[in-house]
Amino acid sequence: MKAQEQIPRNALGWAILSMFTLVLPHIERIPPWVLAVYLFAAVWRIMVYRGRWSFPRWPVKLGLIFAGFAGILFSFRSLVGLEPTVALLLTAFALKLLELAERKDAYVLLFLGYFVVLTEFLFSQDLLIVLLCLLNVIIVTTALVALHRPGDNSFNLRPMRQAGVMVLQAAPLMLVLFFLFPRIGPLWTVPIKSQQAKTGMSEFMSPGDVSRLSRSGEVAFRVAFDGEVPPQAQLYWRGLVMSRLRQGTWSALNFYEAPASERRQNQPEPVGEPLRYSIIMQPTQQRWLYGLRYARSSSSGVMHSADYRIFRPVVIEDDYLYQVRSWPNAVLEPELSAWRRRVELELPAAANPRTRQLAAQFAAESTGPEEVVQRALDLFTREPFVYTLQPPLLPQSDRMDAFLFDTRRGFCEHYASAFVIMMRAAGIPARVVAGYQGGEVNPVNGTVIVHQFDAHAWAEVWLQGQGWVRVDPTAAVAPERIELGLEDALAEEGTFLADSPLSPLRYRKIDLINKIRLRYDALTYSWQAWVVGFDADKQFDLLKGFFGDFSARKFALVLLGSWALVLVPVAALLLLRRRTHALSRLDKLYLGFCQRLGKMGVAREAGETPQDYARRAQQKLPRLAEQIADVTRRYDQLAYADNTAADGQLGEFARAVRRIR
Repeated sequence: MKAQEQIPRNALGWAILSMFTLVLPHIERIPPWVLAVYLFAAVWRIMVYRGRWSFPRWPVKLGLIFAGFAGILFSFRSLVGLEPTVALLLTAFALKLLELAERKDAYVLLFLGYFVVLTEFLFSQDLLIVLLCLLNVIIVTTALVALHRPGDNSFNLRPMRQAGVMVLQAAPLMLVLFFLFPRIGPLWTVPIKSQQAKTGMSEFMSPGDVSRLSRSGEVAFRVAFDGEVPPQAQLYWRGLVMSRLRQGTWSALNFYEAPASERRQNQPEPVGEPLRYSIIMQPTQQRWLYGLRYARSSSSGVMHSADYRIFRPVVIEDDYLYQVRSWPNAVLEPELSAWRRRVELELPAAANPRTRQLAAQFAAESTGPEEVVQRALDLFTREPFVYTLQPPLLPQSDRMDAFLFDTRRGFCEHYASAFVIMMRAAGIPARVVAGYQGGEVNPVNGTVIVHQFDAHAWAEVWLQGQGWVRVDPTAAVAPERIELGLEDALAEEGTFLADSPLSPLRYRKIDLINKIRLRYDALTYSWQAWVVGFDADKQFDLLKGFFGDFSARKFALVLLGSWALVLVPVAALLLLRRRTHALSRLDKLYLGFCQRLGKMGVAREAGETPQDYARRAQQKLPRLAEQIADVTRRYDQLAYADNTAADGQLGEFARAVRRIR
């Protein structure tokens, strides 16, 4: 193999290091055996470098390829989907190291490394992930720089400085492309993430579902109000409206399950000034969005359902920013259609007989629906019900009977489900609403942080003249949950984030930790709002604000002009800072010799060798032929000597040059 095709030791070290830093962001979503493949490939390549092993032959490589496909298929049960596709790419990336024999192989590996960096953004665009990906770009670039330094046979950090400078030089152009490059939709469809990646509320709810979700401290969404933040007790973020009960599980109605006349929303008369706010949702792999009571959104892609939910027709796979207006005092659906009434009164036959009997008793002893509602709430207040994240298991049949009359320990979904069943049994239309309640106000930027542990379920009942009215039976059992939040409600039980001992939310009472957490969250919100949320609409508004009416021709001129504005100064700076090779004392003395002869009419031509120059000068200056030959001979000896010329030798050479007159 030619020397120029060999991979320097420093480049090999940086290439192996980059492989492990590139796989680091994917650790949570790839099988453990993929990491074992990385270790296996790195060890094999190191042993090849040391000369103890040889590169694997084609039967071994073919076997590794089939093993990789089989491992992905066994781990994910499919080769279709985002996670298995990325895992397959990472496996192939590791195995490519076993073919790293020449410099051209290193080019393929490192350029593939840049592509691997991009795959992380398919899963997350969080600020920390972006910083980690930027570090990975620098590390891959460092390996690329080291690849062009032959003879660098020790692992060192010198190429990293040049890689960092190259990334900084690319930053201005990156900013121009970010703000000006057209936001066009993808030319192909990326396979969606697996169902295991879903977070947040599910479209089905049975006892225990919300309590499991409330053990997580992850952020569900962040809210920025245009004005003062409403009190905690009014922050009911509606997500799903569940009207159907089957085998103890509540679910929302499908759009096509409703008659055509019931699919459009009856828009009520707005009452008072609306609450205006924007929400940035985390990826959920679901379609529904969240908002306060009677939410309307003007953001593109947001739709409104007949039961006053807001949703998107496509799943939310990335951070999603949308604007909302809400009228909390609006009367929702003052007149109830026969179909809607039938749906909101439906109950499984012969289920929960004791709950039905109690509801019938409430109805018989009350003068109207409002009194029935109050009697049910009084039941939760009067009897020894307990609000807990650790409710006992309920039987498969007659669950609400067991909860209301036996265990009396439950979370919000237990109380909401039992209350709705009692209302329907009493002849009052009712349904379960799932979403989030409350949120943490960040004093740094005034946003409301809604965590997964704020997940909540409550009820809506329909009352004549009032429409759908929110009733939260959890407030009757644990009012501190609504007024103060889950942490205070479970203070005595001690189960708040019990499964997440390292979550910074558990240490909010430590001032330093809490300040760092809130400042980082404020930084994350700014990143999501201004960088991740910079879509085509924001880009158009920005350009229109600067340039007024915008045409395609003007856009192209601005784009090309901005590139020139960035690249020309960078190019000029590189040219001005370009340094020539530092001359040695020997070369300086020889150039002085050439200048002496030039004054005598024999100037040295560009690219002329010392021997050719000496012969030409001897012909034109025969009286100095002997001195010219002596100077040239001394220069050749000193220039190509194995050791650096000593000061005495340079002194003699300098005296020989001065004798040329």
